[in-house]
Amino acid sequence: MSRRGPKHFAKLAFALADDEEPADADVTGFHERILAAAPGDDLLALWRRKLTAWDFEQSPAWSATAARTPERRAEVYGKLALDEDLRKAFDAVVPVHTEPGPVTISREFRPWYTREQAANRSFYWASYERLLRGKGWPDAAVSGLDEAAHAVVERLADPTSDTPYGARGLVVGYVQSGKTANFTGVTAKAIDAGYRLVIVLGGTLNLLRGQTQRRLDMELIGQENILGAADPSDPDALVGIDYQDDEDWPAKFVSFGARPSDLGAFDIERLTSRDRDYMSLERGISALEFEKPDRTRPLHDPANLHAARARIMVVKKNKSVLEKLVKDLKKIGPILGEIPALIIDDESDQASVNTTDPKKWEDGKVTRTAINGQISALLKLLPRAQYVGYTATPFANVFIDPGDEEDLFPRDFLISLPRPTDYMGVQDFHDLDGFEGDEGEAEKKHVRGIYDSTGDKLQEALDAFVLTGALKVYRAEHGVPSGPFRHHTMLVHESVRMAEHAALAQRIRTLWENSAHTGPEGHARLADLFDRDFRAYANGSLPTPATYADLKPYVSEARRLINQGGSPVIVVNGESERDYAQPDLDFDRTPNVWKILVGGTKLSRGFTVEGLTITYYRRTTQQADTLMQMGRWFGFRPGYRDLVRLYIGREEALGRGRNAKTVDLYEAFEAICRDEELFRDELSRYAPLVDGRPQVTPAQIPPLVAQHLPWVKPSARNKMFNAELVEVRSPGQIIEPTAHPNTGADLHHNTMLWRPLLDDLRPEREVFTYHHPSNGRSYTLSAFTHTLSHEQLMGILENLRWWNPAPFEPHLEYLRSLLRAPHLIDDWLLIAPQHTSSVRTLTGSIAGSRPLALSHRQRRRVEIFGNISDPKHRATALRISGALPRTEDEVTERHVTERRGSILLYPVIEDAPESTVIDGRVDPGKVAMVFSLVPPAAANNAAQSLVRFRAIDSTRDTPITDRPTTS
Repeated sequence: MSRRGPKHFAKLAFALADDEEPADADVTGFHERILAAAPGDDLLALWRRKLTAWDFEQSPAWSATAARTPERRAEVYGKLALDEDLRKAFDAVVPVHTEPGPVTISREFRPWYTREQAANRSFYWASYERLLRGKGWPDAAVSGLDEAAHAVVERLADPTSDTPYGARGLVVGYVQSGKTANFTGVTAKAIDAGYRLVIVLGGTLNLLRGQTQRRLDMELIGQENILGAADPSDPDALVGIDYQDDEDWPAKFVSFGARPSDLGAFDIERLTSRDRDYMSLERGISALEFEKPDRTRPLHDPANLHAARARIMVVKKNKSVLEKLVKDLKKIGPILGEIPALIIDDESDQASVNTTDPKKWEDGKVTRTAINGQISALLKLLPRAQYVGYTATPFANVFIDPGDEEDLFPRDFLISLPRPTDYMGVQDFHDLDGFEGDEGEAEKKHVRGIYDSTGDKLQEALDAFVLTGALKVYRAEHGVPSGPFRHHTMLVHESVRMAEHAALAQRIRTLWENSAHTGPEGHARLADLFDRDFRAYANGSLPTPATYADLKPYVSEARRLINQGGSPVIVVNGESERDYAQPDLDFDRTPNVWKILVGGTKLSRGFTVEGLTITYYRRTTQQADTLMQMGRWFGFRPGYRDLVRLYIGREEALGRGRNAKTVDLYEAFEAICRDEELFRDELSRYAPLVDGRPQVTPAQIPPLVAQHLPWVKPSARNKMFNAELVEVRSPGQIIEPTAHPNTGADLHHNTMLWRPLLDDLRPEREVFTYHHPSNGRSYTLSAFTHTLSHEQLMGILENLRWWNPAPFEPHLEYLRSLLRAPHLIDDWLLIAPQHTSSVRTLTGSIAGSRPLALSHRQRRRVEIFGNISDPKHRATALRISGALPRTEDEVTERHVTERRGSILLYPVIEDAPESTVIDGRVDPGKVAMVFSLVPPAAANNAAQSLVRFRAIDSTRDTPITDRPTTS
């Protein structure tokens, strides 16, 4: 019943029992116990843990099925030899967790970190796992973290190997999604396995570094390692030791019961503390000296390694601090080559990336920026050092030059973590399957504009802050655990300029003082806001008052908590570290932070704003990664998810003077969210091995980076290297070109290319219906259709004009390849959707065609459209192309053939209908013939990779590609 896999349960129970013969009654008793178990039963909890662990395990030796699938669970039941009743009972209380796990793009590597080895040396991981379960983490979350952390550690070098190697990797999470939990798990597993020096690069500010130090101290390093030899019952012995003023010490800090070395494990020595970064002291030098029980063997020999203490330091990404560390390490001498080290770089796309212009490097000499140079120096000093970067915005990292061996390109692996359960992220604020102009459910629930007819809505945002505070107090008194309500914050982010922060803070204070929240006028405003907003979107499973009158008594308490300590506003900025040392902002040591935070850069990177409920956001930037990092409203909101509101600028000025333009911040966030989701989708698509080998390696990742809005670059220009995507093979995948031309001549040209097909459309409408098996929904599509050959379609696609042809070119290259492989494709079904609603009846004749349905859409204030296909139409197109299972609809199935693709064609007008559709006719120069393609799912040559790349590598004179392809 270990991680070696499930065994025949009845036989195992007999082997462990004292009976001389198998006792069917014992197994029957177990059967009855499980069937009658209450939710909190200890035995049931143990089985839940084991089944979940087996479900999640990636490619174990004992299994031939995929993780997180019903097939894996059935295999487990079979190996356990459970009867049908027990299987049904376990399925009811431990359902299979089918959500995707981590996605890994990796070089081939030599396996060394097996599950058996991990189980044999697991002191710190087991302690961390117990702590997480004690904090209420569900089994699926713990098992998911276990698998993700294991995937990182197994791709590091074997710490006991005679041959040194330094792996380079990158772990991609979501903004404020628990990346720290992952690298804490990685650290625990790595030191258990033998890594003895861990350097965590914890942000660029002391406050961020201190947050990371405290988290590691609390959840991994533990009380006994923090205290050392100090007697916890002797107050004099505790003077100067961390956390004596911390509200959570010692109750919430992990404890092992004794010094780990007294328990047969090894101690951890901290080289930094909560308030002290790495210092150049003799103490620091001696602490880095590793003693070897057997001096005839190197430190990395198991005889020495597993008896040695581990050293952990959390270091700020600061040039002088890192210089001190490098200087001290140089004094240690030759043993540096024997130390298995792990460098974890939190927010690795900030400060760590070399941003000097390669064109300015002279005589082949690489010039490095300060932090990048110091990290490179560390890696050179420690030949056994493994570097693992963590970020939510990976574009800068994957654009690092792969040919620069001393830089930080993740050459060995890139792991994309799944979106955590209960995480509030992109999909909660943006309806990614909707259309421009349509307000979806996510936007209705959580997103509000900055302006209304009376001006900006800052007063309303302040009222929402008070109202949600009152609702939290109400819920805490009506059975909801108050832990998540310890802190309650509002973030106001308009500018990076400190002078503007001061003026804005003063304006907020004045508004606050005049708000009269506990007077008749204030209560009237709050009642109106409650009725038209918060009551309408309240979570029905959480206690919420039926009327404002029931909530009114809690408003004064919320206002009192916000006013405590004087001003309700904290300005978060500064030119020095001292400016950030604000006790009112210390979420760890302050019992309740109920404040309005006004600031800029510091609030947009790394810093976790606890209890964030209301955001008022107006700041613009032209870098996608910077913009995404400003999304502090992403995160976990237990007990108050339904109360979260984002007030965001819909039309803001970007730039100054003649180059200024108006942008939509909400739209910009949506665009970069699409870029990031597409990046993750592409990683998922190319992660499966082909014939046991990777389809792509990390060096081929940059071309997977998309860019939906031209003015929002994936990363800063000085972080991007050139990469070119040559071909994307997309069998059974939706291809949606968005960069259609915007001039009358080009639109006319494209319309006339499609025009002959409009006459070929069958005269009768067909109504397609697809019942989707995964979500149970039915999708209906009314359309005219026509079948055309692949050669006919390519004759159109090859001659289309574009505003920007580059995004479609790699897909077009794949479609060209199908001309050379006629056995993979027969034809295409052209589908021209028609209106079914009596409300949407916009039709017109295009250059003399029969009247056809027209769509009225606007481009996203730039030259590209957003979504092309209607979400309700995609199922039909995917089924006809063989990408979805059979349906019972005869109309749909009549069109399905094995090698048929599908095209959804939408004539789109952008101007007002009355100026475009005249006497029922449409000017061909005023219609954009936009379309979605789904190549046949069968159009996949197994001998070829699904993607081909060219990427610039400074070590090569010519572009590199993936392994050769054949036609």
